[in-house]
Amino acid sequence: MNYITEIKNLKKEKNAVILAHCYQNIEIDEVADFVGDSLYLSQMASKTDADIIIFAGVYFMAQTAKILNPTKKVILPNIEAGCEMADMINLQQLREFKSKHPNIPTVCYINSTAEVKAECDICCTSSNAVKIVKSLNAPEVLFLPDKNLGRWVEKRLGNVKVITYNGCCPIHDKFAPEGIKDTKYKYPNALVLAHPECPENFVNLADYVGSTTGIMNFVKNSNSKQFIIATEKGVLDRLKRDYPNKHFYDINNNPSICQSMKLITITDVYNALKNETPEIAVEKEIADKAIKCINRMLEVSQ
Repeated sequence: MNYITEIKNLKKEKNAVILAHCYQNIEIDEVADFVGDSLYLSQMASKTDADIIIFAGVYFMAQTAKILNPTKKVILPNIEAGCEMADMINLQQLREFKSKHPNIPTVCYINSTAEVKAECDICCTSSNAVKIVKSLNAPEVLFLPDKNLGRWVEKRLGNVKVITYNGCCPIHDKFAPEGIKDTKYKYPNALVLAHPECPENFVNLADYVGSTTGIMNFVKNSNSKQFIIATEKGVLDRLKRDYPNKHFYDINNNPSICQSMKLITITDVYNALKNETPEIAVEKEIADKAIKCINRMLEVSQ
């Protein structure tokens, strides 16, 4: 069976759209209608007129799409695709965090559950985190769950105290300054491009720090020919495909792989579209609160 052809046929037949995060297996791009980072995919989810949304990503992303499209069928091809960072804070932990710092605006990274979003003032992604925090016009903000992104935002703004929850992305948090030094020794002409989920002492040594889309755009617009990419392997794979005349390297030649992101296969996408399962559901009470948090982000990001 040619799964790619079958998926394209089913999409037309069922008026379905496929959203794929750029950490996904690269072959998913062949059937995806939109490929990008969390902000872009949230924007596309909010605008789609499809009846069915197949979300090739992880659980919190599919939840967000469902919250934005309560009357549409949202399907996550592999229900086991989760996010370790999102799992680092639950509703009780969030409430405890807020109780220690009362009357301070709360910003949640999009890498969080619907329940957490429902209890926060506004959502953000790595693409717009600085803009979101700045938009609050507050001297202090609570930021969760990623401590590294929160500290990076605080440094970028300079005039806002960002109180961070002690969570992180295990894939990015493992990056260490020694990795940059060792890899730069091998490729001295390469620019280091890092995601802000990396630790502060690592991003301080990078030539550019930005979201996955930011990193891709930097490469696109740069005259440089060599880059060291400090983020998930999916970004590196797409850069190698899209810019064959440029050279890309991992830190210490050791790819950073999010196993959850890599769970979804072309076969999963086909089965999800054919059977219309596993479908994502979000309780109405939670969704009604969470959508306010998400919509505020989308309004600021326009």
